[in-house]
Amino acid sequence: MSFVQFEAKDQVGLITINRPEALNALNRAVLSELDHVLDQVELESIRCLVITGAGEKAFIAGADVAEMCCMSEEESTVFSETGNQLFSKIETFPIPVIAAINGYALGGGNELALSCDIRICSENAIFGQPEAGLGITPGFGGTQRLARVIGSTSKAKEILFTCRNIKAEEAKEIGLVSEIYPRESLLDEALKMAARIASQAPIAIRQIKRAVNEGLDMPIHEALRHEITLFSACFATDDQKEGMQAFLEKRKDKEFKNR
Repeated sequence: MSFVQFEAKDQVGLITINRPEALNALNRAVLSELDHVLDQVELESIRCLVITGAGEKAFIAGADVAEMCCMSEEESTVFSETGNQLFSKIETFPIPVIAAINGYALGGGNELALSCDIRICSENAIFGQPEAGLGITPGFGGTQRLARVIGSTSKAKEILFTCRNIKAEEAKEIGLVSEIYPRESLLDEALKMAARIASQAPIAIRQIKRAVNEGLDMPIHEALRHEITLFSACFATDDQKEGMQAFLEKRKDKEFKNR
């Protein structure tokens, strides 16, 4: 893999978009490699993922305009479908995915971050959807996920229509990210958060992700019934027995075995 690197750190997987000379811009090769890396994640041992960008300037500065500029309508359809399918895979990935946003997250970079479960960023992070200034719409889910994530169609449309950049402080204010850290400590904080998630019962974490993601598209009465189903399914697992027994025995050490 030349553009996407994967490293296992105990029960946490670190994915790095490694194209710093192009500010980690997403071209077809990067999308293909990222898709392949996700398919290779060993879900029995890896319990949380962190995605970040190589270098000090950018998480992902966007899709690769140099590659897109000469695309035909048919080629752009395939490109958009490829990105959408990949980002939907991240959104519905069985284990949690944290975006550690270390700099520019524009266009496709912001769209990738939006598909992650948790977004944290560095103090120098810059977000935006500049597509309208390029004569196009967002093509990797930005018109759909941005409003859902920040909970305001008005604010989302303002960002999409004006193409303005959003600094880290405003990103936190509007709910685009949950925390801001100094650039030099961002990755450590992301890995620390991922390790804490990985220490919880993995089946329960997967069920929580399903409950939140799938429930958002259901009427509340159906979503609550879905929660009951996922809740009760946990009682058929060894991890539920271990977690509750540890609580009753006042044990801090728990041995969750993902079964």
